[in-house]
Amino acid sequence: MSVPPLNPGLFHLDPFHLWVMHCSEGPVPRSVVKGVRDWLHKELWPWEVQWQEDALALPAEVRQTAAAVIHAQPEDISLTPTTSSALVTLAQGYPWRAGDEVLAPLGEFPSNVYPWKALEARGVSFREVPLWEGQRAGARAWESSPPPSDGDFEARILKALGLRTRMVVLSWVRFQDGLKLNLARLGEACTERGVHLVVDGIQGAGTAIPELQHVSAFASGGHKGLLAPQGLGFLWTQPAFRSLLTPTGTWLSVEGGTEFARASTDHDRAWVEDGRRLEPGVPNLMGCAGLRESLNVLLSPGVNAIAGHVRQLQDHLLGALRTCPGWREEAYRLRDLLERDRLGSILSFHCGERSPETMQELLTQGMNRGIFASVREGYLRIAFHGWHEEGDISRIAEWLRASGTAS
Repeated sequence: MSVPPLNPGLFHLDPFHLWVMHCSEGPVPRSVVKGVRDWLHKELWPWEVQWQEDALALPAEVRQTAAAVIHAQPEDISLTPTTSSALVTLAQGYPWRAGDEVLAPLGEFPSNVYPWKALEARGVSFREVPLWEGQRAGARAWESSPPPSDGDFEARILKALGLRTRMVVLSWVRFQDGLKLNLARLGEACTERGVHLVVDGIQGAGTAIPELQHVSAFASGGHKGLLAPQGLGFLWTQPAFRSLLTPTGTWLSVEGGTEFARASTDHDRAWVEDGRRLEPGVPNLMGCAGLRESLNVLLSPGVNAIAGHVRQLQDHLLGALRTCPGWREEAYRLRDLLERDRLGSILSFHCGERSPETMQELLTQGMNRGIFASVREGYLRIAFHGWHEEGDISRIAEWLRASGTAS
């Protein structure tokens, strides 16, 4: 087993608490806390806050580091409070026509549903397509079968494209079942059909590198795999797609907006063409101080090193569970998905015949052992990151073996 690319000492995690749910909330590194504290100390004496060094250079540095994390260009990055706010910006800014359609896989997280459903008053419809036979969502989510290891999920999306489909909106890594979709295949096919591919990337950012060549937009909040505090993330947009969007209309989305030598009331200015065009105004500078530090923590070993380490951890845990009666079938299914590059950092074990009450009891048993996992819509989620170690695998395997053999 490789040495963790992120030294566990970077975090304030004690030996008893095993946090395997950055898919809900990532722990922030100690350096993030220091960065935020240092910024707040400046705010105590506002004369120490420098316009160029802090108000302008700090957000610019965050755009640069965010771009490096996803192997993109900084001029294509917009700072945005959340994934939701980024997707709302896209939904409200696109030049829709009555009759247009947005297509999404069944079972998207609400942040990637309501921005598009809100367009109904403008004559835009929202349609969902199941990714496999037996998939269920909504009130029937717990009845769903899990993603099969041999499923052709992208084919189902592409087959569902219609003449009025203008956008396909989807999660790169799905929040409940952990399935990772092939952005390169989807993006190329969508581009050929004149359809924009918009990606909710929050469950993958920080633990893998997205393929963005044929993607129109990629949004991520900072508080999961990016290991930052709540309240700041980023939106990446492809330049030609960005030019189609209505600017947010803030004073910082125009040329020379920060040049106070020019009269601020001189409103004869062009919109900027880079990512600032879509930002909601003055960035959250305290959030910038934290996000900058968390992104630099990820960039120190590199996201690819983190991705490789996570895959090793997943492989080892699934190997340990192949002899566990209650989880054997799921271990084999997930192992097949892993070998086909179908998983992000989340191992989502399907509940089988277990009830919601049984799954909640399983979580309680884990917490009593100091293991913090999560359940969403019938899946037990165990999410690994760059600081987890081989000993963590043993603890999780012992917990699940002790949970009984009912399936």
